[in-house]
Amino acid sequence: MPVLMCRERARNSLGRVFVSQMRELVSSIHHDAAVRVVIFRSLIPGVFCAGADLKERAQMSNPEAELFVHGLRSLMSDIAALPMPTIAAVDGFALGGGLELALACDLRTAAHSAQMGLIETTRGLLPGAGGSQRLPRTVGFAMAKELIFTGRRVGGEQAAELGLVNRSVPQNQTRDAAHKEALSLAREILPQAPIAVRMAKLAMNRGSEVDISSGMAIEGMCYARLIPTKDRQEGMAAFIEKRLPRYTGE
Repeated sequence: MPVLMCRERARNSLGRVFVSQMRELVSSIHHDAAVRVVIFRSLIPGVFCAGADLKERAQMSNPEAELFVHGLRSLMSDIAALPMPTIAAVDGFALGGGLELALACDLRTAAHSAQMGLIETTRGLLPGAGGSQRLPRTVGFAMAKELIFTGRRVGGEQAAELGLVNRSVPQNQTRDAAHKEALSLAREILPQAPIAVRMAKLAMNRGSEVDISSGMAIEGMCYARLIPTKDRQEGMAAFIEKRLPRYTGE
């Protein structure tokens, strides 16, 4: 399922209306068992998400700004908590909150020409929508500290070398190369058993937050939920019968 971002005049910056609409959409997706993979992409050439709407933010009082950023952090947590795999297709700039949105997704594809960075320290801030927590968990603490302390931007190829994105590809004439690569990645996920994929995501996400012994227990609980599924029986039958499985999500 695509999530299309198209706030053209504001370059998909994260303003009140945009965040409210995104929150509603994410909530509706969360409870839709038919959605197998979600791709976040922009319809604006050269921009994934330009981060905070600084013009709007400048009109807020200090308490209003703090409350708004709390809501933004909550939205990114809602995206991270979606039960199905999510992919951010970064075909342009993903700066500040824009990169935080991409980091809230499970997987990321990027065009070589994309520019990514947590640039908040250049604005007198720190990443406040999960970036200070998700970037170190993605690229390692030393590199995350370097990127955040300097506010540096990196291109798609370097992002892939750092492990910030899963795949980086040359940009094409229609300027949607990362989206096409995200579709390719989604097509590799779609044939797999839907409940198994969701449980694998849950096991990894929850397990990463605890010690390995507790993580093993979480893995065991997630595995136990798959044993009675029809998809598990279908997977075994397909293997024995030497055919492709036909999963139904049951």
